[in-house]
Amino acid sequence: MANNRDPRERRCQQYVERLADTLGHADRREPLRAYLTGLCLPGERKSIEPMAARVDPRHVAARYQSMHHFVASAPWDAGAVLRVARDWVLDPMARHRPVGAWIVDDTACPKKGPHSVGVARQYCGVLGKQENCQVAVSVSAANDAVSVPLASELYLPESWAHDRARRRRAGVPAAVPFRPKWQIALGQIRALQAEGLSPAPVGADAAYGDVTEFRDQLTAAGIPYVVGVRGETTVWRPGQAPVPPNPYGGRGRPPTRVRRTAPHHPVRLRQLAAELPAAAWHGVTWREGTRGTMRSRFARVRVRPAHRDERRATPRADEWLLIEWPTGAAAPTTYWRSTLPAAIPIADLVRLAKLRWRIERDSQELKDELGLDHFEGRGWLGFHHHGALCIAAYAFLAADRATRSPPAPLSFLRPARLPKGFKPRGAPGAV
Repeated sequence: MANNRDPRERRCQQYVERLADTLGHADRREPLRAYLTGLCLPGERKSIEPMAARVDPRHVAARYQSMHHFVASAPWDAGAVLRVARDWVLDPMARHRPVGAWIVDDTACPKKGPHSVGVARQYCGVLGKQENCQVAVSVSAANDAVSVPLASELYLPESWAHDRARRRRAGVPAAVPFRPKWQIALGQIRALQAEGLSPAPVGADAAYGDVTEFRDQLTAAGIPYVVGVRGETTVWRPGQAPVPPNPYGGRGRPPTRVRRTAPHHPVRLRQLAAELPAAAWHGVTWREGTRGTMRSRFARVRVRPAHRDERRATPRADEWLLIEWPTGAAAPTTYWRSTLPAAIPIADLVRLAKLRWRIERDSQELKDELGLDHFEGRGWLGFHHHGALCIAAYAFLAADRATRSPPAPLSFLRPARLPKGFKPRGAPGAV
């Protein structure tokens, strides 16, 4: 009978079985099917109760209890589910072209009240201001055709990390310390490396790119990057470097640190951009968008980073500075620093710098279509289980999209029609 199913339905059934194999207990297979069904079926809310009502309207209470226990309490490994999702989508991605970058990002979910795990007053990108929210840090694989999260972890603010009572109530594992977001992202990147994923440049916005230690550790690991930085960042002008250490005077230890002097010092990126000649700026097209060709003005120069280099024995290596200054804008709008090869064409550098748009779209689709921000539980385990299942559903849809040539737009998610293979056994209309 399975042979009579259409190819997408067979793929869906195979995918669900692979996910189920990671759960560790046969009784979790049916709640898995029900939860994935609830995430993908049309509906305004993707919290457990309305999903249970849509999946099994004749037995809402029993279905709710089963799904709630599965996502909030059952001890299955969210990381294992993410690995299946990752493996499922990477081959279809590669049919178009190799992964272009691993993109670091964080996603905020506004929350009311102080009890949900990790909730604190912090910057919420969705609202564009400081607000009560949870923030998850992720690393995604992306190329020009497809992108999908590979890893995701809740950021635990210091107010939570050092509060034993709150940690205990929310079930935060004792081994989870306070870590800045960039350290969480770096740990995810190292774990992906250790699992043998093909290396790719790392992309990130200025919240990560401004952290010198983040960039330094990527370089130490042999990973190139193209990351946003703020205009206040300082660098040496092209062709310049710190002054060598002072000559040895014959007493004490010989000087070892490079120096700055009053006439010889680094400059801020804003100043450097203003000094560039008109010939340095070029129009570059990086993709075709839904509203037409995406094109802007860019300049790039080789510079040496200057952050605390007066504490170093040698200057830092030079790297690319990429600047965007759209025609008609009063000043440059965006700056990136990159350790990609010196020979890279400017069009390729711009394309990689701009690849973050895919991750922003993924985040919006995960929320709007699959309810990433609809989970109403308060615990650490439930938060990560719900997030892993949302990403797993998204990975199947992204892989299905990648089988098309050219890839179909993600609007096919609406109205989120689902192959029959996602129907839980016993639900009305199930196969």
